[in-house]
Amino acid sequence: MTTQEAVAQPVTVVKAVATLPGRRRARWTPWLYLAPALVVLGALLVYPIYQLGLISLLKYTQAQVSGGEPTAFEGFGNYTTLFADDQFWQVLIATLGFAAACVLSTLAVGCALAVLLTRVRALPRLALMLAALGAWATPAVTGSTVWLFLFDPDFGPVNRVLGIGDHSWTYGRYSAFALVLLEVVWCSFPFVMVTVYAGIRAVPSEVLEAAALDGASQWRIWRSVLAPLLRPILVVVTIQSVIWDFKVFTQIYVMTNGGGIAGQNLVLNVYAYQKAFASSQYGLGSAIGVVMLVILLAVTLVYLRLLRRQGEEL
Repeated sequence: MTTQEAVAQPVTVVKAVATLPGRRRARWTPWLYLAPALVVLGALLVYPIYQLGLISLLKYTQAQVSGGEPTAFEGFGNYTTLFADDQFWQVLIATLGFAAACVLSTLAVGCALAVLLTRVRALPRLALMLAALGAWATPAVTGSTVWLFLFDPDFGPVNRVLGIGDHSWTYGRYSAFALVLLEVVWCSFPFVMVTVYAGIRAVPSEVLEAAALDGASQWRIWRSVLAPLLRPILVVVTIQSVIWDFKVFTQIYVMTNGGGIAGQNLVLNVYAYQKAFASSQYGLGSAIGVVMLVILLAVTLVYLRLLRRQGEEL
């Protein structure tokens, strides 16, 4: 070993050791910036979830709330009662199907309009943006009331235009679900549209021009070029849509008058409300809330795992 090599070796080791604290600091720096927000979110989310899980394990009805009877620990008794109820399984299947239809419809409409925004001029683009943002900003109660008026059997303009007389859209189970689906998509697609449009604008124009020169159709450009590039954005809007649409409450409650005739249009959120507040079975209603939380976590984790297996960086 030469003299220069002998001198260079300790210097290299010292440099390597000196960089370790810096690397560790760089690794923890993002978490330090996120710490205040994580503390606030923890206070706002962890404690309510803890209380929800605790009440689901108790016998907690109006008698316990008023102090007439002591609170009793039931363990998984509320869950046993819930899973033995045939109506719960019917409502669960209806909720899953309704949420899936809402998510797919919202993504389809939002992505289609996002592509349309890149094809129209400035003035129509601005008008579409303002109309979409207006729908997005409309409160759920107001939007549901407006849609009920539009499809009202006596005074609604839709029945008059279609010439179907006094047909009641909320009487039948599937027509009522379809009407609520339209309102949910109407107030949800702007988020998808704006987010996907921002992602499309970030795609280099040379990539789209090259695909067009190769003779690719608009559908092929979306499927083979834009969708793979926008997959991280599509992951975010899909998860958000799943969470929002699975927890739909206001639209169902307002437009079907609390769940439809004989509960034919119940979803889990409205079903939990009926059990907890209408029937004063707070423990059973909390158990439904815990089941919804577990389902949402499971769906989100499975979806992310499938994307990880495809090699996506999230």
